[in-house]
Amino acid sequence: MTGEQVAEAESRVPSGERSVPVQFAANLTGIAALSKEQIELILDTAEHFREVSQRPIKKVPALRGKTVVNLFFEPSTRTRTSFEIAGKRLSADVQSVSASTSSVVKGETLLDTARNIEAMAPDILVMRHKSAGAADFLARHCSAAVVNAGDGAHEHPTQALLDALTIRQAKGDFAGLRVAIVGDIAHSRVARSNILCLRKLGADVVIAGPPTLLPLRAEALGVEVQRDVNAAIAGADVVMMLRVQVERGGNLNLPSTQEYFKLFGLTEERLKLANDAAVVMHPGPMNRGVEIASSVADGPRSLILEQVSNGLAVRMAVLYLLAGGGARNDESAA
Repeated sequence: MTGEQVAEAESRVPSGERSVPVQFAANLTGIAALSKEQIELILDTAEHFREVSQRPIKKVPALRGKTVVNLFFEPSTRTRTSFEIAGKRLSADVQSVSASTSSVVKGETLLDTARNIEAMAPDILVMRHKSAGAADFLARHCSAAVVNAGDGAHEHPTQALLDALTIRQAKGDFAGLRVAIVGDIAHSRVARSNILCLRKLGADVVIAGPPTLLPLRAEALGVEVQRDVNAAIAGADVVMMLRVQVERGGNLNLPSTQEYFKLFGLTEERLKLANDAAVVMHPGPMNRGVEIASSVADGPRSLILEQVSNGLAVRMAVLYLLAGGGARNDESAA
């Protein structure tokens, strides 16, 4: 974007978003590549975009004339819908493509699909793919900005960012927070991105789950590892439950889902082990009665629907920043 275009885009968004000196990245393929300052820039920008969704007319012209293409090669409800709405609320032209309606079903490679779409000159490509590293591959071969909407069991950066925003709203600061992530850690891209994000922001992370669903050498991630779910939840400020990723090889190795719920599910009784002001989170989709009780999911400590609302704001912020919003007051990025 030119300096004039940056100033014009800046004038169309809430005023508290201005005068940010941090330069944003060219792509968002994972949390690992982001600095703490870049993460905070996304969260701060998202806070202001939350206000847009509360207006009578839920739209700003910040990305008018920009084109966003969503490539979803895996099923998705929350992520795909929120990226579509995020782009439209920023006034971008949005086109969504799913695997079932793309030429992938005819044998076209990901690279050929990307090259053909790029020939139509999109500005941002948002992709979910079953293969780890697919988003990085796309970024290496495309000039458009690339957003990773989930790549295999690798990363899901916008989920971690919306979770961080939700935690910050509830707790204020990350320093000294104990965040327990429970469930299928080994196959979860959400867990991986959250661990990276929360540790960069200063939180202490503990993970727990069945031994077969914990990654090998998990301690190398910089987290506390517990085989006992009760020990992990004890004293936690945030309890984040994850479903078993059956589609990515997760295996209960238990007689039934009822047995899993008994041993590892979050019940009201088990939640009493956490701090009195502890909050409950889940990235969805939930399996009620398997990893979380309905009374907990719908209870007063649950922030699950707040996560969904924040997902829209975070994705608006990411699209805006990738389109040049992060270049404000940075002549080298103009």
